[in-house]
Amino acid sequence: MTFVSRPRIAPDTVEERLYQVEMAEGCLRHNTMIVLPTGLGKTVVALLVAADVLDKGKKVLIMAPTKPLVEQHHHFFSSNLIDTTVGTMNGNMAPEKRSSVINGNDVIVCTPQVIANDLENRRYDLNDFGLIIFDEAHRATGNYAYVSICGYYHKGITMGMTASPGYDMNKILEVCNNLNIERVDLHTDTDEAVTPYIYDINVEYKTVKMPKDLEDVIRLLNKMLDPYVDCLRDLGLVNPNWPVSTKQMISIGQNLQARLNRGEKSPLVYRGLVCQSACIKIMHAIGLAETQGMSALRTYIIKLDEEGNREKGPKASREIVVTKEFKEVSKIVRESRVEHPKISVLMTEVSRKINHEPDGKVIVFTQYRDTCDILIEKLSRIPNASVTKLIGQSKGGLKQKEQVQLLSDFRSGKYNVIVSTSVGEEGLDIASTDMVIFYEPIPSEIRTIQRRGRTGRSNEGEVIVLVAEGTRDEVFDSTSKKKEMLMRERLASINDVLAKEGSASKKKQMNLDHF
Repeated sequence: MTFVSRPRIAPDTVEERLYQVEMAEGCLRHNTMIVLPTGLGKTVVALLVAADVLDKGKKVLIMAPTKPLVEQHHHFFSSNLIDTTVGTMNGNMAPEKRSSVINGNDVIVCTPQVIANDLENRRYDLNDFGLIIFDEAHRATGNYAYVSICGYYHKGITMGMTASPGYDMNKILEVCNNLNIERVDLHTDTDEAVTPYIYDINVEYKTVKMPKDLEDVIRLLNKMLDPYVDCLRDLGLVNPNWPVSTKQMISIGQNLQARLNRGEKSPLVYRGLVCQSACIKIMHAIGLAETQGMSALRTYIIKLDEEGNREKGPKASREIVVTKEFKEVSKIVRESRVEHPKISVLMTEVSRKINHEPDGKVIVFTQYRDTCDILIEKLSRIPNASVTKLIGQSKGGLKQKEQVQLLSDFRSGKYNVIVSTSVGEEGLDIASTDMVIFYEPIPSEIRTIQRRGRTGRSNEGEVIVLVAEGTRDEVFDSTSKKKEMLMRERLASINDVLAKEGSASKKKQMNLDHF
């Protein structure tokens, strides 16, 4: 094995790979977003670029969306850079201390909101920085902190890193424009340059049939949904040709709320808001029934029943709970002892992995916290399974420091099964994961790629996707596959589009200057 040999990088620590060296050289010439499959060393490319900038006497700023990712980057750069001070900071530090971290270190690693706030309050500037690295660069849309930070940075190199920038060309271009990106450097897992470093990931689908109790519940919930969708169509708020979706309902709600805020207090707006809210609630219940199971649905139906029976409860909930169909649903979910058939398949697969491979480690991804708790209770019954959960900070979840410790415990073998919500999808280096299980498919190509990328990083990996037959699981899986295919197609032409946009921008600027 050949190691990287260059100033600032610790000798005999970083394997030299030609594709990483070439990507780094490109980043030094132009503001670049690098797109690499998970596990192929985006951070090593960042290290090579940082070493060059540091050797020229400039500082480096590295930003990541979460504290666990910040901790991970801080450890990596501290371990692999020599003659370099690496500092980290957070919003809990006094402003004066943050300024001293900025002034007293060569490399600063932090979450973006801290930097954005300090720049807005003019606590320091970025004039001494020759490089800013934006990890999970696909986040740089809308009012995310990455966008405002770029507005304060004009003199050095910007570099974005992501495994999955998304399929929407407009969104990709928005990210590039927001980060002043001039080119995208892309490698896919089929490229000759990277295939020697890729471990096989075997993806297998496990399809289950829905039990009668859940089928009955889904039928009744759809019967409840139809009148509210018809009402929205009669009010002219839904295109009759559009398929009903949660995204569509959220958009309707936002538009109606905006009309209300502008002073439009008409029966159409009020009735529209009630119908939209009822659709959201019923569709959520259908989603739970189809993809999560009876226990998760039971918790939600009981909560909805209590909400609807409160004197001042939401009007949509009060309307829902008095229907004949809701009463039937409530009776079934309270009395039925049927669980989602996914649970038994999940338990079989986890048991197979950890009992046939004593050092095997498994991550199970699920959308909902309630399901997370149910799955932990079930999986804990498996002999030799040591199970924990990884959830976000909100609503009494795990603080970021606890998330970091949990992942450390998983790596060390204290736990061999993690049940995780979306917080475990992004960027985290869990190199020893042997199996990833999707409790349900998700319609996002970005999140699908990130989930899949938690395995196959240092050895061969397994991915198992659980799909309930005839449900939105099948739709979501198909949607994600189509978006991933579109992403690859659009990324192949992105540099041509950026070049044209750049030429148009320069031409416009020349005309303005001439005028």
